[in-house]
Amino acid sequence: MIARSLSGLLKKGDRVAVSNITGREASKVSTVSQQYCSNIVAGWALGKAGKWVEVPGGKSIPVFGQFDEMMTQLPEKRRPTKVIVYSPPDAVYGDVKEALENNRGSVKTVFVITENVSIEVTAKLRRLADTGNVDILGCNTLGIINVHDKVRIGAVGGDSPEETFRKGSACVISNSGNMVNTIASYLQSAGLGISYGISTGKDVNILTPLKELLPLAMRDKRTSMIVLYVEPGGVYEAEAIEAIRKMRTPKPILVYVAGEFAESMDVSLGHAGAVVDGPGTSASGKKALFDDYFGIPAFDADERKKYPKLMGAHPRGIRVNTLHDLVPAATALMAARKIKSDFAPVRPLALRPWFVELGALAKALPRDLVPYVAPIPEPYAKLVKHYVTSSIGRMPNRQSMRNASHASSNDGATPRVYGRSLTSLMKTGSFSETVLLYWLGHPVTHAFETRLFDMSLMAALTNGPGTISAQGAKLSAAAGNNPNTAMMATLGSIGSLHGGNGSKAASLLIRVFRNTELVDPYDRKAAPNLDALVSEFVKLFMQRKRVAKEAGVPYEKVPCLGHPVFNTEAVNYDPRERVIDEVMREEKIYNVFLDFYHRLARGMMEQHATSKVHAVNVDAALTCVLMGIAWPLLVDKKITVERAVDLPFLAFALGRVAGGAGEYLDHRDSGTALDMRVPVSECRFLGREQD
Repeated sequence: MIARSLSGLLKKGDRVAVSNITGREASKVSTVSQQYCSNIVAGWALGKAGKWVEVPGGKSIPVFGQFDEMMTQLPEKRRPTKVIVYSPPDAVYGDVKEALENNRGSVKTVFVITENVSIEVTAKLRRLADTGNVDILGCNTLGIINVHDKVRIGAVGGDSPEETFRKGSACVISNSGNMVNTIASYLQSAGLGISYGISTGKDVNILTPLKELLPLAMRDKRTSMIVLYVEPGGVYEAEAIEAIRKMRTPKPILVYVAGEFAESMDVSLGHAGAVVDGPGTSASGKKALFDDYFGIPAFDADERKKYPKLMGAHPRGIRVNTLHDLVPAATALMAARKIKSDFAPVRPLALRPWFVELGALAKALPRDLVPYVAPIPEPYAKLVKHYVTSSIGRMPNRQSMRNASHASSNDGATPRVYGRSLTSLMKTGSFSETVLLYWLGHPVTHAFETRLFDMSLMAALTNGPGTISAQGAKLSAAAGNNPNTAMMATLGSIGSLHGGNGSKAASLLIRVFRNTELVDPYDRKAAPNLDALVSEFVKLFMQRKRVAKEAGVPYEKVPCLGHPVFNTEAVNYDPRERVIDEVMREEKIYNVFLDFYHRLARGMMEQHATSKVHAVNVDAALTCVLMGIAWPLLVDKKITVERAVDLPFLAFALGRVAGGAGEYLDHRDSGTALDMRVPVSECRFLGREQD
């Protein structure tokens, strides 16, 4: 190894160049690194010469087309001393070769981030590095961090390296890059900071193995303890132990060996190099190697008091069986070797759940078994408040749905809808009632909800032969298609402007009412102050309208207010909405959403947002009916907001596709072939003839 110390791998003043820097991962990591320590001087990516990686609040990074071009154009004092490779596996060899052939004596270390590089390529990379007299780490390394100098290469520390790494005296060397971060966080509970955090990588062939890094850590003056995270595969640890046995005063080692659980199963740890290829390369084999070197059994937290004395007699270190034992084991090791803490220990490592829902069990359980609910840190607290605490609707739980359904089942004897026998529903229910069950996953609460939904479907059947969706069915009939094609043509002719307004209205109602503590949309006495809601809504609407007009762009209109047919009077009504409203009044059914829409239509005119009272159209009525049914389920988080928003469009489509079938049957019986064709005399060409 060329480096004679850990600082030889990375120190303040080192200059870094990044391959494939415009790639998604490379650009993101480089931006964070530049904000943290500003040590990247340039990057290169084929075909990207002249571009820049912009760094908010930091030095932006110039991009060159090739490494040689970068070395030629950069002043000698700005040429890189370190190279980090983010290239795809097939391009790694070419990029490293290019860098070393055009090195000009500047580059001292190469870090290969890329994983799953073939053994043949890694062997060639090792030969290139040896020939070029440079060190090479990887492949599949996450990089390195020198905490005292506040510099890093790669993604060690994630997006917040200063939060994860406090300067101190523990050097972490890990096969897994993410475990460097995890262990650094854990050790803060023991009052230990970090001198260096090093990810060796864990592809099949580790280019700079533990036996080369351990002596550097042993000689490092700022390091008093070495912490290792080890995975199965390879003889690297056995070679390292043999190397440090020859040292006179080795520093204590704290080690965790992962993966023994996988030995009896067909389970992969996720790293290409975690492949057992002999008895000493398994997790249990490596545990035995370390236990033999330390001369004491693995740390047992239940008997932690005996370990300071035990470690005093055997000062080489100790192995832990679980990650959370790292903190008490480190504390015992510090006591045995008289290692001073780097700072006051932070809060002890413990389970601090953000949510605990034990119900009645909380009173029955002993106090020490009831977890303390920890305060949620930002930015998560704000997200939880928005999505969990104050928001409505269930958060979707994603899983594979292949050959599975919550909505339907059939055991070979009885088809079911959300667990309810379809044959029983056929005997006692109705089509509308069953559709609502299928769409909501829960039966309706009130009998009148089914009746109102039935009326909504009827209202959606048709608005005459001139509507776009009716035209779709008639065009299909005129072309000689079958009924199913005509019904698909009807569905294909509805969209966000024709039929989709109901979903926009549902989104509007959820935005307006989500923070009003509304629970029962049918309880007039518990309704929020609708006039205040209308006034605030119209005020914001007029602001957006004014800004849009000043910018010369269209403004977003209020969905489901107004209708192109019913729009000629000072006060306008959609007759279909009137029927639904009249039935509700006669049966003394209150719906807060429909009440809001009626007040909104009048409030828009009264506050001079419109010149007339627009009709609350049938899409609004349909939406208000469905939101009345869905709202209690949203409040109880039994359905998602997305499902509630989709309901009006689904209802319109269901009613209109039945209406389209009626238009098809009529047109097929009474129309003539191709009679929907527009005559040539009525068609206009708006371009210019070219021949």
